[in-house]
Amino acid sequence: MQQTPDDQQQDGRSPGKYQGKGSSRFFAHSTQVFRHHVPTEFILLGVIESVLLIGSFYTGIAIRLGIDDFHERIGRFFPNSLLFAAVILLCLIAFGAYQRQPNKSTNILAVRIGASVLAGMIILSMIYYIAPVFTMYRGSLLLSIFVSYVALMAGRLLFLRIAKTHDIRLRILVLGSGKTAELVREVQARGEINDINIIAYMPMPGDNGDTKGIGITQTVGSLTKFVMDNSIDVIVLAMDDRRSGLPIHELLDVKMGGVEVIDLLTFFERNTSKIRLDIMNPSWMFLSDGFQMNNFRRTWKRIFDIVAVLLLLPVVLPIALLISIAIMLESGFKGAIFYTQTRVGQDGLPFRIYKFRSMVVDAERDGVARWAASNDARITHVGALLRKFRLDEVPQLFNILKGDMSFVGPRPERPEFVSQLAKKIPYYNERHRVKPGLSGWAQIRYPYGASEEDGLEKLQYDLYYVKNYSILLDVLVLLQTVEVVLLGRGAQ
Repeated sequence: MQQTPDDQQQDGRSPGKYQGKGSSRFFAHSTQVFRHHVPTEFILLGVIESVLLIGSFYTGIAIRLGIDDFHERIGRFFPNSLLFAAVILLCLIAFGAYQRQPNKSTNILAVRIGASVLAGMIILSMIYYIAPVFTMYRGSLLLSIFVSYVALMAGRLLFLRIAKTHDIRLRILVLGSGKTAELVREVQARGEINDINIIAYMPMPGDNGDTKGIGITQTVGSLTKFVMDNSIDVIVLAMDDRRSGLPIHELLDVKMGGVEVIDLLTFFERNTSKIRLDIMNPSWMFLSDGFQMNNFRRTWKRIFDIVAVLLLLPVVLPIALLISIAIMLESGFKGAIFYTQTRVGQDGLPFRIYKFRSMVVDAERDGVARWAASNDARITHVGALLRKFRLDEVPQLFNILKGDMSFVGPRPERPEFVSQLAKKIPYYNERHRVKPGLSGWAQIRYPYGASEEDGLEKLQYDLYYVKNYSILLDVLVLLQTVEVVLLGRGAQ
């Protein structure tokens, strides 16, 4: 695709001198934070809401104590205000307020923010009890919580209106219009990709397949000019055959002008948070950034696991006692309280996992391993409640303390299922590069898996976790696990 003299006269530039247009959608891109891509709009939103929370904290104090000597209190209460903002921000993440939702209902947003500030108030009250140095007046805390809810709702609604008015979505040009490009349309139709704006699919030499149903640009001439005229942010390479006329010089031109050029696999990884196995070639795994787990990371992950278990024990032990009593009462004091099973761990080594028994005694008396199914007749009444809120997995804290598991990682499967899935799904054993987890990226992104098809889908999320592992991603998984547990999503 060559630039014509007419094109050069129209845009007033010589070939290869694309300077970009300085898009006003500067926060439409994603920012890579410790390997994980975070939408920049959420980072900006987090900064704005941090300021609102700190302001709400001081407003509550001013209403409760008056404005006399308020300038002195600003410095004295500043550490308290940071703690206040940090706790509520973490609660907002935990309750899904920083997730892109297809249905942006104001009611749902109000519930998420309301639940977050209430949870924040409870956590802050506990912190004040444990560390009195941070204690503030009860009336001031209640006022600050109320003001923060109003401020967060008003700020979020204003932000969403501005975002809608100025259309901050990424403007994407898909280079290709054949079978490969069709994958983008399919994913978007399923709702897996939200808040991006695909401007056009540009036909390329070598494209195959039916292009009916996708918006194809009929622009003839310069790729560079099309990118400039349409304020393109990202170009996605989705040609069926890259050897047939790839516009290398023009792609280099627009890239040097600030437009991002990525391949289709990277596009899916960044926007769906999983690695598509159907379009991945083996070289991508060792040439791409990621898939690194050094001793430093393993050590910190282990320290985090041990400290977290020890902190949770005082809360978990009374709950475990009540669960044990419920199981015994339902079974008439027959059968075991705990259930052990062999699972596959790190490096493919087997270990014994511990759970509260949620099925009838001898659920697999014939010795045949079965996937748990929806409305499984083997699950007891108490077991159904435990599974709904993942309480049957509480004894796995012992597995974490032993070192068989971690808090975050791919869920461990039974050897029978691993052998079955590894034969049919490529790269399945790569999920065993890290310790299995009590929760994981696949668990918060995909419902309960109970088939080979689900195993493939979960593997794509597991590989994303293995590739992009960081402490930040672990914290993000744990925070979002709170929402999964409270809402009982994905349990069987």
